[in-house]
Amino acid sequence: MTGMNQPETKPSDRKTSAGSMLDFLSRSVIAGLALAFVILYLWPSISERFTRQPEVLNSATPALVSFADAVDRTAPSVVSIYTRTVELQQVSPRMQKLLGSSYVSRSRQDMGSGVLVSEDGYILTNYHVVNRVQNISVGLWDGRFATAQVVGNDPETDLAVLKIELNGLPAAPLAEDANFRVGDVVLAIGNAFGLSHTVTMGIISATGRNDLRSVLYEDFIQTDAAINAGNSGGALINYRGEVIGINTRNLGQAQGAQNIGFAIPIVMAKDVMQQIVENGSVRRGSIGALFSDLPLSLQTDGSAVRRGIQVRDVTLNGPAWNAGIRPGDVLLSIDGAEVDDARALLLMIAQRQPGERVEFQVSRDTEIFETYATLIQQPPLR
Repeated sequence: MTGMNQPETKPSDRKTSAGSMLDFLSRSVIAGLALAFVILYLWPSISERFTRQPEVLNSATPALVSFADAVDRTAPSVVSIYTRTVELQQVSPRMQKLLGSSYVSRSRQDMGSGVLVSEDGYILTNYHVVNRVQNISVGLWDGRFATAQVVGNDPETDLAVLKIELNGLPAAPLAEDANFRVGDVVLAIGNAFGLSHTVTMGIISATGRNDLRSVLYEDFIQTDAAINAGNSGGALINYRGEVIGINTRNLGQAQGAQNIGFAIPIVMAKDVMQQIVENGSVRRGSIGALFSDLPLSLQTDGSAVRRGIQVRDVTLNGPAWNAGIRPGDVLLSIDGAEVDDARALLLMIAQRQPGERVEFQVSRDTEIFETYATLIQQPPLR
């Protein structure tokens, strides 16, 4: 305010204030550097966050970017299957009077998928896709169509082999083994609802499913990749474009299920196909006995286990009977491999050839013994 005396600041006071400020800043910087050194020394991973180079996604990492290369590799070998069946259907009494007959002939059309497994025209598909049909037409990736003939089928695994006569056919790359795991990314390719070469994506949800009771020999790959009507017989592939399974069915929304589909492992499908092409049918081993699962038993640690399989029925003078196996016995192992699943054991025996000799470890009351059985050929089941 005008007229009032202002306090005079001496030069020495200004120097002292500036020096204090510089001293404070210097101490703060030194303390901060010391703290940073201690943190980086004790927790070196923190420095990596600042020095790590950002990941660059490119064509060298297709699993992280796109599955287009896998689809391009396999899709040309996936075919669309169209079938026609002529059926006799009973009509109402009123229509009987008008037509003069109790039955009429009607044509039913259906569809599915298949996988070209050889350049000379062999196709793997599902048995239920081509069962009891009169005409089978196959549509290819390049727009061509051909009439297919049934080479043979195997209702026990829901597989069938077709043959078409065309040139320049692309064979699918088939996986050599069952080297896949739960959590692996998979793609399903097929003729979903008549939309040819539809691709859906998911993961493997489970392996070795054998309790669906849909066919006799089950060893399904379960996936959440959408398998819709028309996908049956199509390809389930891995991220490299190799066929690891033949899509066969899903549980369906009628059962309250969502994204629960199943495929037949390609290892099983290839064996069935080879036998059909070479022999016209599938030859399987049989022991002449039926089995059932034992109840689970609790262990001392509280875990539940099942050891062995109950022998339920034995065919008189069959391989099991001649080996001394009787109803009520418990099979503990086959050729040294422990068993605890009746349907898995049935598949293991069926995958052996007639004439093979197998060793069983058997438990009866308090006795455990080993015995051998020579398998015979399984008779036709249907």
